[in-house]
Amino acid sequence: MATLTPPTLASETIAHLGELEIRNTLLMAWLAMVVLIGLALIARAKGFRLIPGRYQTVMEMVVEGLFDFFDSILQDRKLTMLIFPMIATFFLFIILANWMGILPGVGTITIEGMHNGHMMDIPIFRSMNADVNVTLAFTLVSVIATQVLGIASIGIFPHLGKYFVAPWKSPTGFFVGILEFVGEFARLISFVFRLFGNIFAGEVLLVVVSFLVPYLLPIPFLGLEIFVGFIQALVFSMLTLAFIKMSVSHHGDSSDHAAPGSSPAHG
Repeated sequence: MATLTPPTLASETIAHLGELEIRNTLLMAWLAMVVLIGLALIARAKGFRLIPGRYQTVMEMVVEGLFDFFDSILQDRKLTMLIFPMIATFFLFIILANWMGILPGVGTITIEGMHNGHMMDIPIFRSMNADVNVTLAFTLVSVIATQVLGIASIGIFPHLGKYFVAPWKSPTGFFVGILEFVGEFARLISFVFRLFGNIFAGEVLLVVVSFLVPYLLPIPFLGLEIFVGFIQALVFSMLTLAFIKMSVSHHGDSSDHAAPGSSPAHG
């Protein structure tokens, strides 16, 4: 059954696997993972050649391009090598999921099911990042990794010293520490709802435009969604990089507080 249904804030359950609810956004996440894993397995099966073929050339362009771009932000080759797998996974997973969200059939192929206590047409496929739980998971990994790298770089007590300062030693530092601590939670909320809000808004926009003018008018908006999907993946990755850089360099201008695995010259 193909129809247009208005997107809901919460993702919908389309099946059950024992006690596990299979939601349409979770299904899209699995499909995106299958695509990424499949591309990696193909690259592994083809092997590395000194004279690369087309597939290896494309893979090298993507990997080298991302690595050089991230390294230009961090200005620390060893730190870039350390966190590149995580940041590159963020970028590739988010951008692929965003772009898969505008494929034909996503949001339009539906089944009848129960949602929020009443029967409705539930889309089988829905953009992964239109689920706030997914963006929260990304954000938690980003924030926790930032804190762990900060502690590994400058030590647990200097790192916690950003947030907890004795007021009798430095009243100004005490209030700045409180602001830093609150800022961590503000950063988490901002990360979660920036990505979720943009993707959900794109869903609503495409549904409205497709309903009003179902043939030609949606095409420019599909192009806009491709651009927005790229920008959101890039912004999430760059902000994570920026916060990691600040975390490992805080109180770390000397060689005693160098980034994990970096030499004093990179402090």
